[in-house]
Order: sequence, then structure tokens, then C-alpha cells
Amino acid sequence: MVKAIDVTSMNTTEIDKNIQNTLITYLEVYHPLMSIVKKINKKGGRVLLVGGAVRDLLLGRPIKDLDIEVHGLSLEDFEAILKKFGGVVFVGKSFGVLRLHGLDVDWALPRTDSVGRKPDVEIDPYMGIKSAFRRRDLTINSMGIDLSTFDLLDPYGGYEHLKKGILHATDEAKFVEDPLRFYRVMQFVGRFGMHPDEQLNEICKKMDVSEVSTERIETEFEKLILKSKYPSLGIRWLKDLSRLAEILPEVASVVGIPQNPAWHPEGEVFEHTMQCLDASAAFDYDDDEQQLMVMYAALCHDLGKSITTQDVGGVFKSIGHSKEGVAISKKLLTRITKKKDLIEAVGKLVRYHMAPSQFIAANAKPAAYKRLAKNLAPHATLQMLAKVALADKQGRNPIKGKPLKKKLPVIDKFLEKAKDAKVEKKPEPPVLLGRDLFDVVEPGPKMGELLKKAYELKIEEGIKDKKELKKKILEDKQ
Repeated sequence: MVKAIDVTSMNTTEIDKNIQNTLITYLEVYHPLMSIVKKINKKGGRVLLVGGAVRDLLLGRPIKDLDIEVHGLSLEDFEAILKKFGGVVFVGKSFGVLRLHGLDVDWALPRTDSVGRKPDVEIDPYMGIKSAFRRRDLTINSMGIDLSTFDLLDPYGGYEHLKKGILHATDEAKFVEDPLRFYRVMQFVGRFGMHPDEQLNEICKKMDVSEVSTERIETEFEKLILKSKYPSLGIRWLKDLSRLAEILPEVASVVGIPQNPAWHPEGEVFEHTMQCLDASAAFDYDDDEQQLMVMYAALCHDLGKSITTQDVGGVFKSIGHSKEGVAISKKLLTRITKKKDLIEAVGKLVRYHMAPSQFIAANAKPAAYKRLAKNLAPHATLQMLAKVALADKQGRNPIKGKPLKKKLPVIDKFLEKAKDAKVEKKPEPPVLLGRDLFDVVEPGPKMGELLKKAYELKIEEGIKDKKELKKKILEDKQ
């Protein structure tokens, strides 16, 4: 039976044996990990599984990364044991982190860190478990499982916090030393649906996060987007802390912006945006890149309403908000990601997010779908646009907090039309290419104009013969 051990009092709490069996089964894949554990134990060391793997195991979630901490052995003795099983690579020798060639596991020795982005590190294999775990951010991450006895070591009450859904700082003084932890709390709120306690909220209200790099912020936002069932919880937490205007001012700008209740019974634009974001989290995606594009578009699609909403004869309207939202979206995303393709794709999805409903209402012809597919290319597609439009429709639940789940016939019909036009996943390829015009025009703006004309003719008139198309554009040119 797995046991939860309070290191200070040594009180024991039993945990379901299924947890132990799950871990043992998982570890069998990491051969020769358990043989290494036995060698370390024989030498007088102690091997602990630590960090997120312990948390996720106790939550019943899949374990993805193994972080192992070795106590009671010097770096030299530990390295010597690992070398018996293959080549050893130092991920960071000064940090006491090693990897064994062919085994996807990070092995580390206990350490203390100084303050700053480039901290001074002191490795101390004999510092004790409680001291070693004190440097970790939250109590739910400050636990370890002894891989020899399968006891759970929990000096800060993290398991109880985990069961109650509470986020609590392991050590207040150390927590504020790394401002990235503010963003980690944000994504934990979304990923796990947990609630920071009053102490942690007070810490996060005051933390200076101005020096956190875009790259580090990007990682935490991607975890919020990709791993949360309800990512809006993280953003709503920023609002509750009165820090939304500082972190995501473009999103803060739609707080309190009214909408026509006939179309938006959920109320203001911020509530609609949060529901849309959560709706998009429930969709299936081809890969993480596509998911980021669609979900960021769901977050950004109505930001243009902050500058276009007007009371027109007693009815709130936001004419042109999709167009105005493009620049606002790009401004937001530039602060939290370095991915230019992502930013461009989101801008296009925001620009055309109303098109699916408009196309069906206007009974648009196949040529219109083909033009739209070309406008979205190369990074976004009609299939992705349909997801954004569906999230927009589902984010209208008058019962605030969660989106609607129903499918919308108008979106299904849009996708059917896109498939009929054979452009739901990519635009129709051109017939005429630049090399086909080398004999009549040199590469440059004029060639670009001719190729654009050729593509339009192919779509509008269905001309697929290369010679006929070339003749047509040259005749029009004359």
C-alpha cells in the first residue's frame, strides 16, 4: 500500500493501492530505471520521483515526464553509478542534473538556488527532504515518492491541498524569487480547476512580473491553452486579482462592453469571450499548432468590439469589429508569443470569423469558398475557421460560466459546402505558375499581377487548361 508520510511527524495516511500499481506499470517502460534505483540504494542513496509526475499520478492523470531526485550521494558517486548503464550527459552540471543516454529521465541532486534569472546554485545531497522540497513553488508540487518503498513523502501537506483543490505556496519568501511562478499559478488554475488560497492570491497581487521574458510567458500560456478543460479560469483569475489590464489589456478592454441580448443572452463581451475560449478547448484538433491557432482566435475574435460598439437606436452594434480586431489581436499575441505564423493565422481567423454564417445566409457559391480558403492560407483553413465560428456560437450561454455544448446546423452546412468545393483543408492549387510566364514577363510585380488574375479566373470561370488560362490573361493585359 502506498503511504503518505508527514516527514516532520511521521504520521501515515494510506492511499489507494491502484496508485502504486499504476506507477509500477509505468516505470517498467523505463528500463533499466529500477535497476539503477537498486544500485543507488545499495550505495546508501535514496531515489525519489518528484514534481509534476507525482502530482499527476495522484490526480489520476497521465504521467509525461519523469524527474528524479537522488539524496545521500555525492555527484561523483551518482555519476559513477549511472555510467555503469551507459553514456551520461550533463543537462547542467552546475545544477546537478544528468541524463542517461537512451533513457528519457532527468536525474538531479538536491540544490539551493539564489535569486535571479541566472541564480547561483549549490548542490547539497545531504540537505534533507524538507529543505530540498522547500525550493518548489506550490505544495502540490512539493511531494516525492520513494522508488524503493513507494512511500509518499509530503512535508508541506501537498496531498491534502491536492484533494481539496487548493493552491498554496510552499514557501512565501522563495515563491516570489521567481516571477514566472505568477504565470504558473495562472495555468494551474485553468489546467486543474484549483483555487489559490488567500495567502497565494495576496502574494500574486503584488508580484512584479515585468521582467519575465516573452519566451517564458509563452510556455505558460501554451500550457493553459493546450492542457485546460476550462482555460478561461486562468484568465478570470487574472481579472479577480485586478491584473488583467496589466497582463492582457486587450482582453480587459472588453470587460463590461455590452452586446445585443437578442444575439448574446450571455451578456457582456468578456463573458462571451471566456465562454468561446472554453468551447474551443473541447474540440478535436490535428495537432498542437492548429489548436493554438483556433483557441487564440477564439480568445481574440471579438476584441474589436472594444472600439466599435455603439448604441444605435437603443440597440448595441459593433460594425466592423472583425476587421478592427486584427491589429488588436496581433498586438496582444506579440507580447506572449514569438511565433509569427501563429500571429498571422489568428489575425486571419479573427478577420473572417463571421464568414461561415454570412456565407450560408447569402447562399454563397463555390467560388466564394475558394476565395476565402485562399485568403486564409497558408496557415489557416476553412476547417479551422469553422471551429472558431462554432466556438463563437457556443459562447452564448445565459447561464454564465460555461459554454453551450450543442452543434450548430449553420456551421455543419458551411463545412459541407467547403468540402464540396474541395477547399476545407487547403486552397485550390493554381494552374499557372511563375515559370509558365518566363517567356513573356520577368519576375516581379507584373508577373504577380498576372498570376493573381490567372488564379481568379480559374476560380470564377473554372478554367483549368494552362494554355487557355495563359492566353486569357495575356489577352486581358492587352
